[in-house]
Amino acid sequence: MDRRTSPEPVAAPTRPAHPLAGLLREVSPTQWLIDGVVGAVFALLSFASMNVIGSASGLATVATVILMVAALMLSRVSPPIALAVAWPGALWQMGTGQPPMPANLAIFVVLFATAAYGSRLVFWLGCASAFVGAVAIAVYLVVLPLVWTGTGPSVFEYAFTVVAAFLAALFALMLSWTLGALTRSILRARETRRAQRAAEVRAAEEEERGRIARDMHDVVAHSLAVVIAQADGARYAAAADPDAATAALGTISQTARAALADVRLLLTQLRHQQGEGPQPSLADLEGLYQQVRAAGVDLRVDVDPAPTGSPPAAVQLAVYRILQEALTNALRHGDGGPVDVGLAWMPERVDLHVRNGVAAEPRATEPAGHGLIGMRERAQLVGGVLDAGAEHGAWVVRAVLPIRAGGEAAERIDG
Repeated sequence: MDRRTSPEPVAAPTRPAHPLAGLLREVSPTQWLIDGVVGAVFALLSFASMNVIGSASGLATVATVILMVAALMLSRVSPPIALAVAWPGALWQMGTGQPPMPANLAIFVVLFATAAYGSRLVFWLGCASAFVGAVAIAVYLVVLPLVWTGTGPSVFEYAFTVVAAFLAALFALMLSWTLGALTRSILRARETRRAQRAAEVRAAEEEERGRIARDMHDVVAHSLAVVIAQADGARYAAAADPDAATAALGTISQTARAALADVRLLLTQLRHQQGEGPQPSLADLEGLYQQVRAAGVDLRVDVDPAPTGSPPAAVQLAVYRILQEALTNALRHGDGGPVDVGLAWMPERVDLHVRNGVAAEPRATEPAGHGLIGMRERAQLVGGVLDAGAEHGAWVVRAVLPIRAGGEAAERIDG
Protein backbone atom coordinates (compact mmCIF):
# COMPACT_ATOMS: atom_id res chain seq x y z
CA MET A 1 0.00 0.00 0.00
CA ASP A 2 1.32 3.42 -0.94
CA ARG A 3 1.49 5.81 1.93
CA ARG A 4 1.07 9.33 0.72
CA THR A 5 1.55 12.17 3.10
CA SER A 6 0.29 15.61 2.42
CA PRO A 7 2.95 18.25 2.38
CA GLU A 8 3.37 20.19 5.61
CA PRO A 9 1.74 23.61 5.54
CA VAL A 10 4.18 26.30 4.70
CA ALA A 11 4.05 29.32 6.93
CA ALA A 12 3.29 32.55 5.18
CA PRO A 13 6.46 34.51 4.65
CA THR A 14 6.74 37.40 7.04
CA ARG A 15 7.37 40.76 5.52
CA PRO A 16 10.78 42.05 6.50
CA ALA A 17 10.71 45.14 8.60
CA HIS A 18 11.52 48.34 6.79
CA PRO A 19 15.15 49.33 7.47
CA LEU A 20 13.98 52.78 8.63
CA ALA A 21 11.11 51.45 10.77
CA GLY A 22 12.96 52.16 14.02
CA LEU A 23 14.07 55.63 12.93
CA LEU A 24 10.73 57.08 11.86
CA ARG A 25 7.96 58.37 14.10
CA GLU A 26 4.26 58.13 13.33
CA VAL A 27 3.25 61.51 11.97
CA SER A 28 -0.21 62.46 10.81
CA PRO A 29 -0.79 63.71 7.24
CA THR A 30 -1.54 67.15 8.66
CA GLN A 31 1.85 67.27 10.38
CA TRP A 32 3.52 66.14 7.14
CA LEU A 33 1.80 69.00 5.33
CA ILE A 34 2.80 71.53 8.00
CA ASP A 35 6.43 70.38 7.92
CA GLY A 36 6.48 70.58 4.12
CA VAL A 37 5.07 74.11 4.08
CA VAL A 38 7.44 75.27 6.86
CA GLY A 39 10.39 73.72 5.03
CA ALA A 40 9.49 75.42 1.75
CA VAL A 41 9.04 78.81 3.43
CA PHE A 42 12.29 78.37 5.35
CA ALA A 43 14.16 77.53 2.13
CA LEU A 44 12.78 80.61 0.33
CA LEU A 45 13.68 82.88 3.26
CA SER A 46 17.16 81.37 3.50
CA PHE A 47 17.98 81.99 -0.17
CA ALA A 48 16.37 85.44 -0.10
CA SER A 49 18.35 86.46 3.00
CA MET A 50 21.61 85.42 1.36
CA ASN A 51 20.97 87.83 -1.50
CA VAL A 52 20.00 90.59 0.91
CA ILE A 53 23.11 90.28 3.11
CA GLY A 54 25.37 89.69 0.12
CA SER A 55 26.44 86.14 0.97
CA ALA A 56 27.97 83.96 -1.69
CA SER A 57 25.43 82.02 -3.70
CA GLY A 58 27.67 79.35 -5.14
CA LEU A 59 27.03 75.64 -5.21
CA ALA A 60 28.71 75.19 -1.81
CA THR A 61 26.26 77.60 -0.16
CA VAL A 62 23.29 76.08 -1.98
CA ALA A 63 24.33 72.62 -0.77
CA THR A 64 24.54 73.90 2.83
CA VAL A 65 21.07 75.45 2.64
CA ILE A 66 19.61 72.27 1.15
CA LEU A 67 21.10 70.15 3.95
CA MET A 68 19.83 72.52 6.64
CA VAL A 69 16.33 72.64 5.13
CA ALA A 70 16.27 68.84 4.89
CA ALA A 71 17.32 68.56 8.55
CA LEU A 72 14.55 70.98 9.52
CA MET A 73 11.86 69.06 7.62
CA LEU A 74 13.01 65.71 9.07
CA SER A 75 13.27 66.92 12.66
CA ARG A 76 9.74 65.87 13.64
CA VAL A 77 9.40 62.60 11.73
CA SER A 78 12.93 61.33 12.45
CA PRO A 79 15.16 63.21 14.93
CA PRO A 80 18.14 60.83 14.46
CA ILE A 81 18.13 61.27 10.67
CA ALA A 82 17.72 65.03 11.08
CA LEU A 83 20.74 65.10 13.40
CA ALA A 84 22.69 62.93 10.95
CA VAL A 85 21.88 65.41 8.16
CA ALA A 86 22.55 68.57 10.18
CA TRP A 87 26.07 67.57 11.21
CA PRO A 88 27.35 66.98 7.64
CA GLY A 89 25.75 70.28 6.65
CA ALA A 90 27.57 72.13 9.45
CA LEU A 91 30.88 70.39 8.71
CA TRP A 92 30.51 71.13 5.01
CA GLN A 93 29.82 74.79 5.80
CA MET A 94 32.93 75.07 7.99
CA GLY A 95 35.07 73.01 5.60
CA THR A 96 34.26 75.31 2.67
CA GLY A 97 34.80 78.44 4.73
CA GLN A 98 31.23 79.73 4.59
CA PRO A 99 30.16 82.34 7.16
CA PRO A 100 27.14 81.88 9.46
CA MET A 101 23.84 82.16 7.61
CA PRO A 102 20.10 82.23 8.49
CA ALA A 103 19.78 78.60 7.39
CA ASN A 104 21.80 77.64 10.48
CA LEU A 105 18.69 78.29 12.58
CA ALA A 106 17.60 74.78 11.55
CA ILE A 107 20.23 73.43 13.99
CA PHE A 108 18.23 74.76 16.94
CA VAL A 109 15.08 73.04 15.70
CA VAL A 110 16.98 69.76 15.27
CA LEU A 111 18.36 69.91 18.83
CA PHE A 112 14.86 70.62 20.14
CA ALA A 113 13.49 67.60 18.26
CA THR A 114 16.22 65.23 19.51
CA ALA A 115 15.31 66.10 23.11
CA ALA A 116 11.54 66.15 22.61
CA TYR A 117 10.91 63.19 20.31
CA GLY A 118 14.10 61.12 20.10
CA SER A 119 14.90 57.86 21.83
CA ARG A 120 17.11 57.81 24.93
CA LEU A 121 20.22 57.44 22.75
CA VAL A 122 19.19 60.27 20.44
CA PHE A 123 18.27 62.37 23.49
CA TRP A 124 21.82 62.22 24.83
CA LEU A 125 23.38 62.49 21.37
CA GLY A 126 21.57 65.80 21.01
CA CYS A 127 22.99 66.97 24.35
CA ALA A 128 26.51 65.93 23.31
CA SER A 129 26.02 67.63 19.94
CA ALA A 130 25.28 70.91 21.73
CA PHE A 131 28.62 70.78 23.58
CA VAL A 132 30.60 69.64 20.54
CA GLY A 133 28.85 72.23 18.38
CA ALA A 134 29.71 75.00 20.84
CA VAL A 135 33.38 74.00 20.71
CA ALA A 136 33.27 73.89 16.90
CA ILE A 137 31.69 77.36 16.72
CA ALA A 138 34.28 78.87 19.08
CA VAL A 139 37.13 77.32 17.10
CA TYR A 140 35.70 78.23 13.70
CA LEU A 141 34.68 81.80 14.51
CA VAL A 142 37.46 82.84 16.93
CA VAL A 143 40.44 80.53 16.99
CA LEU A 144 40.96 79.93 13.27
CA PRO A 145 40.64 83.61 12.20
CA LEU A 146 43.25 84.60 14.78
CA VAL A 147 45.57 81.82 13.66
CA TRP A 148 45.16 82.72 9.99
CA THR A 149 45.84 86.43 10.55
CA GLY A 150 48.82 85.76 12.80
CA THR A 151 48.04 88.80 14.91
CA GLY A 152 45.67 89.23 17.80
CA PRO A 153 45.16 90.46 21.31
CA SER A 154 47.04 89.38 24.38
CA VAL A 155 46.84 85.84 25.71
CA PHE A 156 44.30 86.88 28.35
CA GLU A 157 42.07 88.66 25.85
CA TYR A 158 42.49 85.76 23.45
CA ALA A 159 41.39 83.21 26.04
CA PHE A 160 38.52 85.42 27.18
CA THR A 161 37.23 85.76 23.60
CA VAL A 162 37.37 82.02 23.03
CA VAL A 163 35.59 81.22 26.32
CA ALA A 164 32.96 83.88 25.70
CA ALA A 165 32.24 82.55 22.21
CA PHE A 166 32.04 78.99 23.54
CA LEU A 167 29.65 79.94 26.39
CA ALA A 168 27.43 82.02 24.11
CA ALA A 169 27.14 79.20 21.57
CA LEU A 170 26.63 76.62 24.31
CA PHE A 171 23.87 78.70 25.91
CA ALA A 172 21.99 79.08 22.62
CA LEU A 173 22.31 75.42 21.66
CA MET A 174 21.53 74.07 25.13
CA LEU A 175 18.53 76.37 25.41
CA SER A 176 16.94 74.67 22.40
CA TRP A 177 17.82 71.22 23.75
CA THR A 178 16.45 72.08 27.21
CA LEU A 179 13.16 73.32 25.75
CA GLY A 180 12.90 70.00 23.94
CA ALA A 181 13.57 68.11 27.19
CA LEU A 182 10.79 70.08 28.91
CA THR A 183 8.43 69.26 26.04
CA ARG A 184 9.40 65.60 26.38
CA SER A 185 8.49 65.68 30.09
CA ILE A 186 5.12 67.29 29.32
CA LEU A 187 4.32 64.67 26.66
CA ARG A 188 5.28 61.81 28.98
CA ALA A 189 3.21 63.27 31.82
CA ARG A 190 0.25 63.48 29.45
CA GLU A 191 0.73 59.84 28.43
CA THR A 192 0.99 58.84 32.09
CA ARG A 193 -2.26 60.62 32.91
CA ARG A 194 -3.94 58.98 29.93
CA ALA A 195 -2.72 55.54 31.03
CA GLN A 196 -3.83 56.24 34.60
CA ARG A 197 -7.30 57.21 33.44
CA ALA A 198 -7.50 54.06 31.33
CA ALA A 199 -6.43 51.96 34.33
CA GLU A 200 -9.06 53.65 36.51
CA VAL A 201 -11.72 52.92 33.88
CA ARG A 202 -10.66 49.26 33.76
CA ALA A 203 -10.72 49.04 37.56
CA ALA A 204 -14.19 50.59 37.66
CA GLU A 205 -15.38 48.12 35.02
CA GLU A 206 -14.00 45.19 37.01
CA GLU A 207 -15.67 46.48 40.17
CA GLU A 208 -18.96 46.87 38.32
CA ARG A 209 -18.69 43.36 36.91
CA GLY A 210 -18.02 42.02 40.40
CA ARG A 211 -21.12 43.83 41.69
CA ILE A 212 -23.20 42.43 38.84
CA ALA A 213 -21.83 38.93 39.51
CA ARG A 214 -22.89 39.23 43.15
CA ASP A 215 -26.33 40.45 42.09
CA MET A 216 -26.62 37.60 39.59
CA HIS A 217 -25.74 35.06 42.26
CA ASP A 218 -28.16 36.56 44.77
CA VAL A 219 -31.04 36.64 42.28
CA VAL A 220 -30.49 33.18 40.83
CA ALA A 221 -29.72 31.43 44.12
CA HIS A 222 -32.68 32.90 45.96
CA SER A 223 -35.14 32.32 43.12
CA LEU A 224 -34.02 28.74 42.57
CA ALA A 225 -34.26 28.00 46.30
CA VAL A 226 -37.87 29.25 46.32
CA VAL A 227 -38.69 27.34 43.14
CA ILE A 228 -37.21 24.10 44.50
CA ALA A 229 -39.04 24.43 47.81
CA GLN A 230 -42.33 25.13 46.04
CA ALA A 231 -41.81 22.28 43.57
CA ASP A 232 -41.10 19.81 46.38
CA GLY A 233 -44.16 20.98 48.28
CA ALA A 234 -46.37 20.75 45.18
CA ARG A 235 -45.17 17.24 44.47
CA TYR A 236 -46.05 16.00 47.93
CA ALA A 237 -49.34 17.90 48.10
CA ALA A 238 -50.54 17.15 44.58
CA ALA A 239 -52.47 14.02 45.55
CA ALA A 240 -53.96 15.23 48.84
CA ASP A 241 -54.55 18.93 48.08
CA PRO A 242 -54.64 19.88 44.37
CA ASP A 243 -55.35 23.52 45.25
CA ALA A 244 -52.07 23.72 47.19
CA ALA A 245 -50.23 22.30 44.21
CA THR A 246 -51.86 24.89 41.94
CA ALA A 247 -50.86 27.71 44.33
CA ALA A 248 -47.32 26.38 44.45
CA LEU A 249 -47.11 26.36 40.67
CA GLY A 250 -48.32 29.95 40.63
CA THR A 251 -45.60 30.95 43.09
CA ILE A 252 -43.01 29.13 40.97
CA SER A 253 -44.19 30.96 37.86
CA GLN A 254 -44.15 34.36 39.60
CA THR A 255 -40.70 33.79 41.13
CA ALA A 256 -39.22 32.57 37.85
CA ARG A 257 -40.58 35.58 35.94
CA ALA A 258 -39.17 38.00 38.53
CA ALA A 259 -35.80 36.25 38.41
CA LEU A 260 -35.81 36.34 34.61
CA ALA A 261 -36.51 40.09 34.66
CA ASP A 262 -33.66 40.66 37.13
CA VAL A 263 -31.25 38.56 35.07
CA ARG A 264 -32.19 40.45 31.90
CA LEU A 265 -31.55 43.73 33.70
CA LEU A 266 -28.13 42.54 34.86
CA LEU A 267 -27.23 41.33 31.38
CA THR A 268 -28.28 44.71 29.99
CA GLN A 269 -25.92 46.38 32.44
CA LEU A 270 -23.13 44.10 31.23
CA ARG A 271 -23.76 45.16 27.62
CA HIS A 272 -24.36 48.84 28.39
CA GLN A 273 -22.40 50.21 31.29
CA GLN A 274 -24.49 53.37 31.51
CA GLY A 275 -27.72 51.39 31.98
CA GLU A 276 -27.96 51.28 35.76
CA GLY A 277 -31.61 50.36 36.11
CA PRO A 278 -33.59 50.31 39.38
CA GLN A 279 -31.96 48.61 42.37
CA PRO A 280 -33.79 46.82 45.21
CA SER A 281 -34.64 48.99 48.20
CA LEU A 282 -36.41 48.67 51.54
CA ALA A 283 -39.75 48.87 49.73
CA ASP A 284 -38.94 45.52 48.07
CA LEU A 285 -38.33 43.68 51.36
CA GLU A 286 -42.00 42.84 51.81
CA GLY A 287 -42.02 41.08 48.44
CA LEU A 288 -38.93 39.13 49.51
CA TYR A 289 -40.62 38.11 52.77
CA GLN A 290 -43.73 36.98 50.86
CA GLN A 291 -41.65 34.78 48.58
CA VAL A 292 -40.00 33.09 51.56
CA ARG A 293 -43.33 32.61 53.36
CA ALA A 294 -44.85 31.24 50.16
CA ALA A 295 -42.15 28.59 50.20
CA GLY A 296 -43.56 27.32 53.51
CA VAL A 297 -41.15 29.03 55.89
CA ASP A 298 -42.38 30.42 59.18
CA LEU A 299 -40.74 33.83 58.82
CA ARG A 300 -40.82 36.26 61.74
CA VAL A 301 -39.68 39.82 61.08
CA ASP A 302 -39.01 42.34 63.83
CA VAL A 303 -38.11 45.94 62.90
CA ASP A 304 -37.37 47.99 66.03
CA PRO A 305 -36.74 50.84 65.76
CA ALA A 306 -37.99 51.59 62.26
CA PRO A 307 -35.91 53.79 59.92
CA THR A 308 -36.48 57.51 60.18
CA GLY A 309 -36.34 59.12 56.78
CA SER A 310 -34.79 57.40 53.79
CA PRO A 311 -31.44 55.60 54.38
CA PRO A 312 -28.79 55.86 51.66
CA ALA A 313 -29.51 53.77 48.56
CA ALA A 314 -26.26 51.80 48.99
CA VAL A 315 -27.29 50.79 52.54
CA GLN A 316 -30.78 49.80 51.37
CA LEU A 317 -29.29 47.64 48.61
CA ALA A 318 -26.83 46.03 51.04
CA VAL A 319 -29.61 45.23 53.53
CA TYR A 320 -31.79 43.72 50.78
CA ARG A 321 -29.01 41.56 49.32
CA ILE A 322 -27.76 40.35 52.71
CA LEU A 323 -31.29 39.38 53.77
CA GLN A 324 -31.89 37.74 50.38
CA GLU A 325 -28.76 35.60 50.71
CA ALA A 326 -29.35 34.79 54.38
CA LEU A 327 -32.97 33.71 53.72
CA THR A 328 -31.81 31.67 50.73
CA ASN A 329 -29.35 29.84 52.99
CA ALA A 330 -32.16 29.27 55.48
CA LEU A 331 -34.24 27.67 52.74
CA ARG A 332 -31.38 25.50 51.50
CA HIS A 333 -29.75 24.50 54.78
CA GLY A 334 -32.39 25.16 57.45
CA ASP A 335 -34.19 22.50 59.45
CA GLY A 336 -37.65 23.71 58.39
CA GLY A 337 -38.26 25.56 61.65
CA PRO A 338 -39.00 29.25 62.09
CA VAL A 339 -36.65 31.93 60.77
CA ASP A 340 -36.21 35.14 62.75
CA VAL A 341 -35.21 38.40 61.06
CA GLY A 342 -34.32 41.44 63.12
CA LEU A 343 -33.62 45.00 61.92
CA ALA A 344 -32.73 47.88 64.23
CA TRP A 345 -32.38 51.23 62.47
CA MET A 346 -30.23 53.43 64.70
CA PRO A 347 -29.40 57.07 63.84
CA GLU A 348 -25.90 56.15 62.66
CA ARG A 349 -26.15 52.44 61.82
CA VAL A 350 -28.46 49.53 61.15
CA ASP A 351 -28.13 46.23 63.04
CA LEU A 352 -29.30 43.15 61.16
CA HIS A 353 -29.58 39.52 62.17
CA VAL A 354 -31.12 36.36 60.71
CA ARG A 355 -31.49 33.25 62.88
CA ASN A 356 -32.67 29.79 61.82
CA GLY A 357 -32.24 26.19 62.82
CA VAL A 358 -29.48 24.26 61.05
CA ALA A 359 -29.95 20.96 59.23
CA ALA A 360 -26.66 21.30 57.28
CA GLU A 361 -24.12 24.00 57.97
CA PRO A 362 -23.67 26.41 55.04
CA ARG A 363 -20.43 26.08 53.17
CA ALA A 364 -18.11 28.96 54.05
CA THR A 365 -15.60 28.09 51.37
CA GLU A 366 -17.59 29.07 48.28
CA PRO A 367 -15.91 31.02 45.50
CA ALA A 368 -15.17 34.66 46.22
CA GLY A 369 -18.16 36.94 45.70
CA HIS A 370 -20.73 34.17 46.42
CA GLY A 371 -22.48 32.78 49.47
CA LEU A 372 -21.20 33.91 52.86
CA ILE A 373 -18.20 35.65 51.28
CA GLY A 374 -20.58 37.61 49.06
CA MET A 375 -22.56 38.80 52.11
CA ARG A 376 -19.36 39.98 53.79
CA GLU A 377 -18.39 41.86 50.64
CA ARG A 378 -21.84 43.48 50.58
CA ALA A 379 -21.29 44.76 54.10
CA GLN A 380 -17.75 45.92 53.40
CA LEU A 381 -18.84 47.90 50.34
CA VAL A 382 -20.78 50.26 52.62
CA GLY A 383 -18.15 50.24 55.38
CA GLY A 384 -19.87 47.65 57.57
CA VAL A 385 -19.01 44.26 59.03
CA LEU A 386 -20.75 40.88 58.89
CA ASP A 387 -20.32 37.64 60.76
CA ALA A 388 -22.05 34.28 60.42
CA GLY A 389 -21.80 31.15 62.49
CA ALA A 390 -23.50 28.57 64.69
CA GLU A 391 -24.93 29.75 68.01
CA HIS A 392 -26.72 27.40 70.43
CA GLY A 393 -27.88 25.02 67.72
CA ALA A 394 -28.94 27.76 65.32
CA TRP A 395 -27.25 29.50 62.42
CA VAL A 396 -27.04 33.26 62.87
CA VAL A 397 -26.02 35.98 60.44
CA ARG A 398 -25.23 39.37 62.02
CA ALA A 399 -24.31 42.59 60.25
CA VAL A 400 -23.68 46.18 61.29
CA LEU A 401 -23.87 48.76 58.50
CA PRO A 402 -23.10 52.47 59.03
CA ILE A 403 -25.72 54.91 57.76
CA ARG A 404 -24.27 58.38 58.21
CA ALA A 405 -20.87 59.62 57.13
CA GLY A 406 -18.66 59.23 60.17
CA GLY A 407 -20.88 56.50 61.60
CA GLU A 408 -18.69 53.68 62.83
CA ALA A 409 -19.40 50.03 62.21
CA ALA A 410 -19.16 47.90 65.29
CA GLU A 411 -15.64 46.74 66.01
CA ARG A 412 -17.18 43.46 67.15
CA ILE A 413 -20.59 41.89 66.70
CA ASP A 414 -22.19 40.99 70.01
CA GLY A 415 -23.85 37.60 70.10
